[in-house]
Amino acid sequence: MENTTDTGKSFFHYVKVSLPWILAFIITAASAYYQRITGPTYPVSGKSVFQGKEINYKFERSHSTSENCPVQVNVADNNLKGVLLWKRHKTKDEVSRVEMKNENGILKAELPKQPAAGKLDYSVRVIGQNTETEIPEKPVTVRYKGDVPGPVLIIHIILIFAAMLLSTRAGIEVFKKEPQMKKFTFWSLGLMFVGGMILGPIVQKYAFDAYWTGVPFGYDLTDNKTLIAFIAWIVAAVMVFKSKKPAYWVLGAAAVTLIVFLIPHSVLGSELDYSKMN
Repeated sequence: MENTTDTGKSFFHYVKVSLPWILAFIITAASAYYQRITGPTYPVSGKSVFQGKEINYKFERSHSTSENCPVQVNVADNNLKGVLLWKRHKTKDEVSRVEMKNENGILKAELPKQPAAGKLDYSVRVIGQNTETEIPEKPVTVRYKGDVPGPVLIIHIILIFAAMLLSTRAGIEVFKKEPQMKKFTFWSLGLMFVGGMILGPIVQKYAFDAYWTGVPFGYDLTDNKTLIAFIAWIVAAVMVFKSKKPAYWVLGAAAVTLIVFLIPHSVLGSELDYSKMN
């Protein structure tokens, strides 16, 4: 018969081992979610009231270069008309107008596909009998990107998430009585290197036809923040051998990684200069 004391010990041991990983996962998942929803490629959605009826919309801010970008607005009225207004981002182009089809109360039209890193500013004008409104109040900007092979993108996302998870776990490890800092430091460094510094540029090449648009070639914060986190873990990896207080360096690297990955994804990302196409 199993000893209840041993069972209790094994349970608390399991909790003790699992708790740091659970905490690290929660922090990582929360930061990844925050980064995603605050980024400039996250869809713009909302509601508006026009002529006593609720209008629901969700506008894309990232789309594939291989096809036109669909635009839909649910106006809940078969008699309302709509015009899609758009122009190329940061140009002096005249605003283009596209008449939208009303299909069972849903206004539909398409934005023309653009080259990689091309951007279009757009909004929808909803027209009633004697009045009209523009949705949203300020135009939305959609950026076009090349198609990244599924396996490459999935592996990249998994490894970046794993790097963030191990980084956070390394920071938590510092507070243990007998921390295994070397193990977590080198796992964090390795995952950041493969997921961020190798697969990151490959994904960037597929999406925007450029391997690197961070320092010294540009200001892409996604590239730059990955570089900063990678350098932080290189320093931590060196200091776990050389410093008398390596915990400070590991905790510092974990904090830097968490902070830089809270920066919204794709801020100051690749952007096509249309003036060079004319």
